[in-house]
Amino acid sequence: MKHQLVIAIVLFLTLSFLSGAQQEAQSDSSQREHQISEAAEALRAKLIEQRRDFHMHPELSNREERTSRIVAERLRALGLDDVKTGIGKYGVVALLKGSKPGPVVAVRADMDALPIQETIDVPYKSLVPGVKHACGHDVHTTVELGVAEVLTKMRDQISGSIKFIFQPAEEGAPQGEEGGASLMIKEGALENPRPSAIFGLHTMPSIEAGQIAYHSGPAMASSDRFTITIRGKGSHGAQPQLGVDAVTIAAEAVTAIQTIRSRRIDPLEPLVITIGTIKGGERYNIVAGEVKMEGTMRTFNEEVRSRVQDMMRQSLAGVTSAHGANFDLVFDSPNPVTYNDPRLVEETLPTIRRLVGDANVIAPKPFMPSEDFSYYQRVIPGFFYYLGVGNKAKGITAAWHTAQFDVDEESINVGVRVMTNVLLDYLDHHAANR
Repeated sequence: MKHQLVIAIVLFLTLSFLSGAQQEAQSDSSQREHQISEAAEALRAKLIEQRRDFHMHPELSNREERTSRIVAERLRALGLDDVKTGIGKYGVVALLKGSKPGPVVAVRADMDALPIQETIDVPYKSLVPGVKHACGHDVHTTVELGVAEVLTKMRDQISGSIKFIFQPAEEGAPQGEEGGASLMIKEGALENPRPSAIFGLHTMPSIEAGQIAYHSGPAMASSDRFTITIRGKGSHGAQPQLGVDAVTIAAEAVTAIQTIRSRRIDPLEPLVITIGTIKGGERYNIVAGEVKMEGTMRTFNEEVRSRVQDMMRQSLAGVTSAHGANFDLVFDSPNPVTYNDPRLVEETLPTIRRLVGDANVIAPKPFMPSEDFSYYQRVIPGFFYYLGVGNKAKGITAAWHTAQFDVDEESINVGVRVMTNVLLDYLDHHAANR
């Protein structure tokens, strides 16, 4: 009986100690969240002004000279360690070393705009004709700068280091040029030191500011841009038998390619093949000797991706040989499937839910747009989530890549708070488990 009493006392004291430690940890976490919230709020006006500046001066892929310069100057002014420029053309990489030992985690923002004419009448309207931040990369860059500024004041609470990656050309380098995430990785963005994980966010206009959306596993599709050139033989329009009509062959080729999805691939496998442009011919009464077509192919399955490329070659070979023509098929600007590491997602979700509330954390179906963040995820585990920027009450609902796209700037503050906590919680968790 005496022995059982001793065991009970020891158990009670142990549980009391653990409960006290847990309460102390929760208190520390709550204090840190409050500190981050106050710091982000103090930066609100500054970050809105910065986002508007980026929006007014958009730059196309591999041409982000001004944006890159501003980012590098800001990071140096904040006192970040080892600020490197010129990675992947206009990429910027910097390291923030904490005062406590721990792992390295990375965060990435993209900087490029799109060749779209701004049509909305706002004070921060683009000053560059035909170029607009129509995908929210101005927000991504601003949020990451805000995270950097908040964290520089919290070095004593950082267990490890944070690598900040500002990337050009996410929308795709101009034809004939390298760029984007793949070039940044090739030129060492993930080395010296190598992060153990990487986080990124993207605007989402279909959900409200204050909400966060995510996927676990496949999140965004692979994408492959392709160019098909069909070569026949020109002739007078009144004597088609003397030529090989590239236009009619192209028409058959489009049907054959679309049949791949409808008849040769499992209907349960997501796949989209789109022919976006068809150009050919010289005059209305001349049989066209050449037609060029451009398009994109997207899927969530890397095996399907490879098989479909082979099927496209087979279909084009069959159609063109039947008419005495030939073809070229070139794939470029590939992006792999954006795949969120399920363990990293599961580990991170409690932080996000704690900050924005369960009701504001949304798990939509994966969708077919692509993201070259996927290249980082092929090297290290990554989690790419979505920052709500819509506001139906204000009429902010336009989709990505449209002339009417805009964001509710309240989302900037949310983005800074969430990403700052995500990075710190990741480092705490993995420093404790080393």
